[in-house]
Amino acid sequence: MKYEDVAIPLGDAWSSPFAKWQGSLAEVSSLDLAVAVTGRALAERDLDPAWFDGIVLGTTVPQPNLFYGAPTLAARLGATGLTGPMVSQACATSVAALHAAAGAVAAGATRQLVVVADRTSNGPALIYPSSRGQGGAPVITHWVLDAFARDPWAGQAMLATAEAVAAENGITRDELDDLTALRWEQYKAALADDRAFQRRYQVPVEIKGRRESVLLDADEGVRAKERTVIGALPPAASDGIHTFAAQTHPSDGCAGAVVTSREEARRRSQAGIVRILSSAVARVRKARMPEAPVPAARGALDAAGLKFTDLHAITTHNPFAVNDVYFCRETGVDPTDMNAFGCSLIFGHPQGPTGLRSITELIETLRLRGGGVGLFTGCAAGDTGAALVLEVTDR
Repeated sequence: MKYEDVAIPLGDAWSSPFAKWQGSLAEVSSLDLAVAVTGRALAERDLDPAWFDGIVLGTTVPQPNLFYGAPTLAARLGATGLTGPMVSQACATSVAALHAAAGAVAAGATRQLVVVADRTSNGPALIYPSSRGQGGAPVITHWVLDAFARDPWAGQAMLATAEAVAAENGITRDELDDLTALRWEQYKAALADDRAFQRRYQVPVEIKGRRESVLLDADEGVRAKERTVIGALPPAASDGIHTFAAQTHPSDGCAGAVVTSREEARRRSQAGIVRILSSAVARVRKARMPEAPVPAARGALDAAGLKFTDLHAITTHNPFAVNDVYFCRETGVDPTDMNAFGCSLIFGHPQGPTGLRSITELIETLRLRGGGVGLFTGCAAGDTGAALVLEVTDR
């Protein structure tokens, strides 16, 4: 999908820090988190919630009162006349939410607020009545854990898809460990000078409670992945080559962005704008999820009329190290030219908001480099990939 007149004002994309699974945000509804983070982000940018024409809420894990999601979020932010859709596409939710906002902008609703929030901690257990079951016993599923364990169509866990792609392509344990260690070193660059890079876009979480308040101002649960240490780890599966270091960890978080027309974006930001050029989705063979970012990236680049050699920066959602190894083999991109300040393999994966955090880091990376064209791509459940191409420019 090519976009002719869709942009983000430079500086108007943000993310919270990510909290570890069952960590600081485990008892906080993702809707409450969205209110706290988005409200602070808008206030820091001197944005009145009533300025927007619409809101898009991206989320993948059910929460209390989520049935009323987007309009409730808007009202709690102070925009009682604002409404919009909820979007859910597993790990591709951020691209899907931006795509929905871009469509609204193209149709004339030119000021869209995109909010993507998820809590994988304390995932809900759903009870489905089954009068025909033995003794009328209900069917019970755990939304998060069951999804981690098995793709209902492919019949395999996500880790199995990573191992299958590695085996078929002759990817070795050393390659995975080298890639993981590289991404750790890149993430450490984001922590330099008192987290100077992350502070460019991160919005701390502060939620006041009656008995106890929640404060999160930096990523939580990130573990060092030094090459000498991870090389000694056993594989996560007895017959596999991925260790727990070579895959991401579930987490909780929120991200957001202002999506509008290029003219409106210029009025908002004197520093420049982020043109959203194109997006694409792709689906690959059954149980081969880590391959999907490649055709998604190619589709988005083709829609924008660009090639990999035209790119100035790339970020990826890579829940397994094999994702980036495979991507580089297929595209010829050097691993060091991607994820300059880390990625979801290191900082965690709260599902929906992961992509928008990586897109925000892509924007800030290009901003530091004086502008240029960037690509985000990542995999998602159902052997799916999603990608987005953007340009940071002063025009």
